Amino acid sequence: MKQTKYIFVTGGVVSSLGKGIISSSIGLLLKACGYKVTIQKFDPYINIDPGTLNPYEHGECYVTEDGVETDLDLGHYERFTGIRTTVHNSVTTGKIYQAVIEKERRGDYLGKTIQVVPHITNEIKDRIRANALDGDFDFIITEIGGTIGDMESAPFLEAIRQLRWELGGHSLCIHLTYVPYLRAAGELKTKPTQHSVKELQGLGIQPDFLILRTEKHLDRALLHKVAAFCNVDTDSVIQSEDLPSIYEVPLNMHRQGLDRTILAKIGMADMAGHEQRLSQWEDFVRKEKDLQETVKVGLVGKYDLQDAYKSIRESLHIAGIHTGRKVEIQFVNSENLNISNVGETLRGMDGVVICPGFGSRGIEGKIEAVNYTRTHDIPTFGICLGMQMMVVEFARNVLGLKEAHSSEINPETPHNVIDMMEGQKALTHMGGTMRLGAYACSLADGSRVLEIYGKERIRERHRHRYEFNNAYLSRFEQAGMRCSGRNPENNLVEIVEIPGLKWFIGTQFHPEYSSTVLEPHPLFMDFIKNL
Repeated sequence: MKQTKYIFVTGGVVSSLGKGIISSSIGLLLKACGYKVTIQKFDPYINIDPGTLNPYEHGECYVTEDGVETDLDLGHYERFTGIRTTVHNSVTTGKIYQAVIEKERRGDYLGKTIQVVPHITNEIKDRIRANALDGDFDFIITEIGGTIGDMESAPFLEAIRQLRWELGGHSLCIHLTYVPYLRAAGELKTKPTQHSVKELQGLGIQPDFLILRTEKHLDRALLHKVAAFCNVDTDSVIQSEDLPSIYEVPLNMHRQGLDRTILAKIGMADMAGHEQRLSQWEDFVRKEKDLQETVKVGLVGKYDLQDAYKSIRESLHIAGIHTGRKVEIQFVNSENLNISNVGETLRGMDGVVICPGFGSRGIEGKIEAVNYTRTHDIPTFGICLGMQMMVVEFARNVLGLKEAHSSEINPETPHNVIDMMEGQKALTHMGGTMRLGAYACSLADGSRVLEIYGKERIRERHRHRYEFNNAYLSRFEQAGMRCSGRNPENNLVEIVEIPGLKWFIGTQFHPEYSSTVLEPHPLFMDFIKNL
């Protein structure tokens, strides 16, 4: 059995330095070296997962194929590397404590006093190792959320300290810090990095690599200074400058030899074909720089925060690059949309995405947006709740069911064209009513989506609890909205489209979750091609 190597990624000085992008870049580079890699995120908050967190608190909630609600960094992991994450790739403090308490209640600890050390730290170590048991990986990259010095991160760092001792030479620690530029003095300052490393060393962890986030280029003298003060080899101090695109980061890391130095330090060979396997990524970045044509896409939603729709934004951007178009995304707050201003707001958009979400806020604005794009034949892509609002709008304005709605928004509606399945209504635990993860979908003969996908059976990821009400299905299809994708097991409607329009498709699932840099999702590709 192979000896899995572990890479731990920590952050210091300030939060939001981009540990997720760095972890994804390392994963991409090691995968290009011919190794099997996975990446996991350990978050120090006490919530069980991001599923109940407001997007303003935590950005989008990303969903794995096996139905786990996770941090948005897992989206970066998958988009960069093409790996498929699972329940083992996302762990929070809440999950750790929940597992330990459940074991204590069952009597697994035989009456012992339960403590952070060893019980919490042992549970963390078990979770870090779980991917090694689940898959035959050469490298497991573990990103620790938060910043060195945070109280919440202490058990994770202690677990890493213990693991590094236990693993011997089979692990590395990469520490990401910030080098600020003081404009008044005209100087870059390394002291925050020195203090951050000193704090990490005080916890018993010596970093093997330092990655320095910076707005200015760092000269060799400064890198040598950091290496000397932090007990790190000079070739292991890497700078991560601000770049025009996050997709340039892996190539910047490669140019500085990060991948080669990692392999050398951990005693692994740089397999043949490395450069060739990176060529596709280089082509993608080259295309991104050469984009000439611009298309404007309106993102109709209620969260005016870029991270709230991160995967959708990146999927649009990636599809644009592959089709030779720069996608200019303009957020449209659906709370502010009404019949009097919708035309002025959406006029000039080449296409519109009706965003997913939960709750009633901004719903009528989304319905007005759908009505405008449908009647003016503007290419429209509805995702999850967005698809449901396409259905509601059609019911009201084409079928003449003026009070039609989703029972999520209006439980008293006489025309619940969107409703919860009967089996779900009896469940009291909100999480139990969710349809999460990948489900099969059969595409109808002659449909637009069958032409786009090029195959009759697909699997896509879901995150919702309300469905198209099949009691109305025949009325919709007779009036011109085709239900062109169905779940083969329970006949639930997964996709709707209006064949007579240029591009009008709604999906109950989230195609953005499975769109990657080198394999963009066909629906996003076709949407952008038709703008």
